[in-house]
Amino acid sequence: MPRTVSRGVVALLLSCTLLLTTAACNGDDEAQGAGAAVSPTGTSTFEQQKLAKTRFVANAGLAAGAAYQWIVKPYRAGKFRKGADGRTLALVKAGLAGAFTYNRLKAAVNNAKGDPLLSKAVAPLSAGIESLKDLGTKLRKGEAGAADVGAFESVINSVKDAGKSAGAEVVDKVPSASQLGG
Repeated sequence: MPRTVSRGVVALLLSCTLLLTTAACNGDDEAQGAGAAVSPTGTSTFEQQKLAKTRFVANAGLAAGAAYQWIVKPYRAGKFRKGADGRTLALVKAGLAGAFTYNRLKAAVNNAKGDPLLSKAVAPLSAGIESLKDLGTKLRKGEAGAADVGAFESVINSVKDAGKSAGAEVVDKVPSASQLGG
């Protein structure tokens, strides 16, 4: 009896992952869209730049936290190897985290455009971020290897370094399950 229950849970998780990953990869930054529609029009240039750095730090921190918590750490622990205990769940979480990380990094780059110093520091990283586009799918299918996980780490560290050089230090912040899924 417990085996059929666990299979049902895995099937439910996989179908939810497919639905949520598709929603997370639609390219729209819903949080940004909502904030942009409500933003006051009478702000000075300084306030807009400060807000851009704050949003950059928040989005990049969430991306870094998700990548480390659900991709890098489980990979180093061997959770993605065939036959590992909890492999399916770890791969599903990694796939969601990959899509979430890509989405938040894209939002962080858009936020950086509001600050001249930050935009110069982050501009060269756009190609690296674009290279992560399909990595969430590779992780979810179990096709990602050491080079793929290394690419994730490298891009995250580059974004953190770019933020630090522009005066916007990024600190890892692990997103909640609702943030990751929605």
